[in-house]
Amino acid sequence: MNLIKIAQETFHTEAKALHKAAERLDQKFLDAITLILATKGKLIITGVGKSGLVGAKMAATFASTGTSSFFLHPTEALHGDLGMIGKEDTLLAISSSGESEELTKILPHIKRFNIPLIGLSSNPNSSLGFYADVFLDISVEKEACPLGIAPTTSTTLTMALGDALAVALMEHRGFKQEDFASFHPGGTLGKKLFVRIKDLMRSQNLPIIEESTTLREAIIVMSEGKLGTVLIVDKSRAFVAILSDGDLRRALMQENFSLKHLAITYASKNPKSYANTELLASEALEIIEDGRIQLLPITNEAQQIIGVLHIHDLITAGIKRK
Repeated sequence: MNLIKIAQETFHTEAKALHKAAERLDQKFLDAITLILATKGKLIITGVGKSGLVGAKMAATFASTGTSSFFLHPTEALHGDLGMIGKEDTLLAISSSGESEELTKILPHIKRFNIPLIGLSSNPNSSLGFYADVFLDISVEKEACPLGIAPTTSTTLTMALGDALAVALMEHRGFKQEDFASFHPGGTLGKKLFVRIKDLMRSQNLPIIEESTTLREAIIVMSEGKLGTVLIVDKSRAFVAILSDGDLRRALMQENFSLKHLAITYASKNPKSYANTELLASEALEIIEDGRIQLLPITNEAQQIIGVLHIHDLITAGIKRK
């Protein structure tokens, strides 16, 4: 038994069905788009079994791409949740046969309230086809399942049709990257576009010392700060230098090294800092990586330190370069 060949045939069968479905798209698809665009409420998706699982995925896709949507199981609708469907909503119902018992039972109630109905089925003469205001054909020549029983090709086609509707709606509405990110603030794109320096910078118990601090005292502050760095300020509290553990190791190699010397003696003068807490964290990461530093001090207009941004905090938060 050649399992690779069987897998390839599955791909070919489903791909063929998708191509045929793409070719038969017509005005009805545009009618469905128009109906959804005219919806003042939500797009509610319903279905039973595999159709229900596909419907739940479709609802999630619509909701994350600018079309307010949720999935409602027809059985739950029959037992009280029908009230979740409002007069300004549109219902998108999925049933390969168009005769799923739980689904067909709610259709008369849907139409009684004049709620627009988009039906996805392989049978236009079914109950779903009869009640639908817009009917979209999801028929396939054969399932990829060798027994022709398990929904495979048909569910792939239905999911693809849902994606096509969502993408078409996105294009029509001019849905942009920023819009998508606003629905996914915890995702990679959301973090790139919305998380700012002020959201991640540390502002408490910062390892700050004055110019008059000895190296011995600076090392104690460095250890307590747990950042591998101390920040040095002048009498006006303006940021003037930074002493890292790397600076400290290099200092140890000097012949005249002494813990009694001032810490600023071995510090890096004119260090990098940033004064805009509204800067995107992803852009701050670029500054840190391009500057080959681990810590970016954040200052106010008077060059006084108000926080620090550590590369480890950025990485832990899942921030990536733009």
